[in-house]
Amino acid sequence: MKQYFSLILKGIAMGAANVIPGVSGGTMALITGIFERLINAVKSFNLKAFKLLLSFKIKEFARQTDLYFLIAVFAGIAVAIITLAKLFDYLFINYPVYIWAYFFGLVLASVYFVGKRISTWSISVIISFVIGAIVAVVISILNPATENSSMLYLILCGVVAMCSMILPGLSGSFVLILMGNYQLVMIDAINNRDLGILIPVVIGAGLGLLAFSHVLSWVFKHYRNQTIALLTGFILGSVSILWPWQKMIFMKDAAGDFILKNGEKIVVQYQRYVPDSFDQEVIFAILIALVGIASIWAIEKAAALKTEEE
Repeated sequence: MKQYFSLILKGIAMGAANVIPGVSGGTMALITGIFERLINAVKSFNLKAFKLLLSFKIKEFARQTDLYFLIAVFAGIAVAIITLAKLFDYLFINYPVYIWAYFFGLVLASVYFVGKRISTWSISVIISFVIGAIVAVVISILNPATENSSMLYLILCGVVAMCSMILPGLSGSFVLILMGNYQLVMIDAINNRDLGILIPVVIGAGLGLLAFSHVLSWVFKHYRNQTIALLTGFILGSVSILWPWQKMIFMKDAAGDFILKNGEKIVVQYQRYVPDSFDQEVIFAILIALVGIASIWAIEKAAALKTEEE
C-alpha cells in the first residue's frame, strides 16, 4: 500500500508539472525514477495484452501491463490536473512572478539531477545535449497559433501534447500554448468539465502515448546516454520559458482591440524582461526559486532512498 501511495504522489508531481507551461511531467518522472518503467508499462499494451483481456485473464493482463503501477501514477496525474487547474489559474493572475520563480528554480535544478544520470560523456552524447537545448530554445520563441476547437485539431493537440508531456524538458502545456489551445483545454475545459473538448483531446493523448512509448523505449534501450543527454538539453533549453519576469501579450484584432473570450483577454505569449531594481519582489522571487531548487533536491533524495530500500 505504501508503494502505491508513493506512486500516486509521483503522479501528482507529474500532473502538477503538466499544468504549468514550460514544465514537463516527463522531467518529474525521470527525477523520481519511474520514467523507464512508465514508458515500458505503456508500451506493453500490445496484441498479447488485449488477447489476455479478451480472454478475461485479468491477473495475467495486469502483470503484463504493470496495470496497478499505471493506475496509481495516472490517478495522481488526474487528481493534480483537476484540482490544481483553478489554483494555478489564480496564482498566475495574482502572483505570476512568484509561481514562475518557483518553477524556474525547479527546472533549473532538474538540469543537474537529470544530467548526472549520464554514465559516459562522448562526442555523440555532447552533440545530443546541444541539439536538445537548441530544439527547446527554438520551440520557446515560436509564435502561438490561434485557438481552434475542431475535433480533428483537438485530437492532434492531444497527440502532440501527450508526446511532449512524457518527454522530459518539453512541456505539454507550452506546446498547447503554441497550438493556440492552452486556455481552451487546460483552463476552460477542465474547470468547466467540458467533455466536448476533453474527450477528443484524451483520445489523441491515448493514441500519442501508445505510439510514442514504443519509440522512446527503443531509443532509451539502445542509446541510453545519448537519450538522457538529449532530454537534459531539452530541459536546459526550456528554462528560458520560465523566467519569472514576464509580461502577458494578449490577442488583438486588426483594429488593435483586445479579443475577449468569456469576458477575458486571451494570452498568446509572454514577453520576458529584467527587473529595473532589486526590490522586495525580486528578493522574494529569488527565495522562492531556491525553494524550487530545494524541492527537486528533496524529490531526488527521496527517490534515491526508495531505490536503496528496494
